[in-house]
Parts: sequence; structure tokens; C-alpha cells
Amino acid sequence: MSDKIILKTENLGITFGGLKAVGDFNMELREKELVGLIGPNGAGKTTIFNLLTGVYQPTEGAIILDGQTMNGKKPHQMAKAGICRTFQNIRLFKGMSVLENVKVAFGQNMKYNVAQGIFRTKSYWQEEKEIDEKARELLKMFHLEEFAGNLAENLPYGQQRKLEIARALAGSPRVLLLDEPAAGMNPTETAELMESIENIRRSFDLSILLIEHDMSLVMGICERIIVIDYGMIIASGTPYEVANNPKVIGAYLGE
Repeated sequence: MSDKIILKTENLGITFGGLKAVGDFNMELREKELVGLIGPNGAGKTTIFNLLTGVYQPTEGAIILDGQTMNGKKPHQMAKAGICRTFQNIRLFKGMSVLENVKVAFGQNMKYNVAQGIFRTKSYWQEEKEIDEKARELLKMFHLEEFAGNLAENLPYGQQRKLEIARALAGSPRVLLLDEPAAGMNPTETAELMESIENIRRSFDLSILLIEHDMSLVMGICERIIVIDYGMIIASGTPYEVANNPKVIGAYLGE
């Protein structure tokens, strides 16, 4: 892990109709760091992801990616800048093949123009071949290569989760946001997911921010954990420090 800060927030907050959903959220994410974002249901975790990806615009504070302020950017601009995500509820193109779901994410980085695409020029075919190869490599990383031609909707639930991560990686992110990637998975699928996330860290030059309710996963792979409750940070530290923090115990147990 590098000491360089790739993503930070300064007093980030958002208010909906007078209700402050997130307030004074200050975070620093370093290059190649894997950080967990946890908290009780309704604490504001997904709202923070929506802020970081341009789905919501903050009413206060700043989002800074590698020194550049990202306030006002739309989701596709955030993705192109290097912040990609998965969703709590799977959002695949279920009527498209597994391979097509990954290839479509390369679209924002394609170099051939409309005319070259229409007339199927040499540069068009060359780039399409490269994208096909890259997409298949991503599928291989998640043990999905044998299902490349299958419809995404026909994959088992756990494999759909992996496909969504593979698609996010196709956007060449610098920061990957994973929103409850283990939701709905059985213990075997969760163990495989942990291995996949570790493989991502070894193979890609990116940072990961992870929302998850499965504490065995969070404690097993995260270097640092941020805990929020009612949209505010109540604790931050190593898994051990967080697990033994009275405020965290109180937030989860209602004490």
C-alpha cells in the first residue's frame, strides 16, 4: 500500500428536505488500500457511495480524486475519471450474454469513431478483438469464462455478483466501490468472493472501498474500517480496534 491519497472527502454531507442523511464525512483512501465502510441499516452507507459516484450531489463539502475536486460531476464522468462501482441490488444487462456485459463497460475508452464502426474498418476490428480478449481475461479471473456465451440472467446468484464486479473492473477504475458484494451469498460463495477480491488487489493497481454486512468478510480482508451511524463517522481504525470500540458495539447492539 502506498502513502499517496487517491480519494478523499472533506466535510462531505447531503440533506434531503431538511433531513441530514450524511454529515461531516471525512475520509482518506490511499492507493492500493482496501477499506471497509460499515454501519447499521439506514446509517447512510449507500448514500455515501451515491455521493462518491455522482448519483447524488453533495449539499456541503468536497470529493477529491487525486487532487481534483469532483463536485458537480455526473455518474459517467465519475466513472471515466476512475471511480467505478457495483450495486447493492444487481444491475446486469440480463438479456445480454455474460461476455457482452463486460465488453459494454469498455465503451467509454474505445478509440475508433462512428464512421470506423459503421464501415467496419481495420482499426475497428483490431480494437474489438482487443476488447474481446480483455473481457475474457476478466471473466477468467472470476472463473466465468466457460459461461461467456450464456445470458447473464441464467447465471446463479453468486456468479451474477462476480460478473458485476468484472464489469466494473472493465471500466479501468482507480477506485472500486463494492456495495454489499456478498449479499445473498452462501458461505462457500462468500469465501470464493473473498479470494476474488484478494486477486483483484494483486492484479490491479486500484483502491477498494467496501460496504458489507458480513463481518467475517470485512474483518478478514479489510486493512482499515470506517464505521458510520446516522450519517456520521463514529469510529475508524484497524479491524481489531473497531471490533473492540464501545461506540461501535453500542451502534450494533443498541446499547
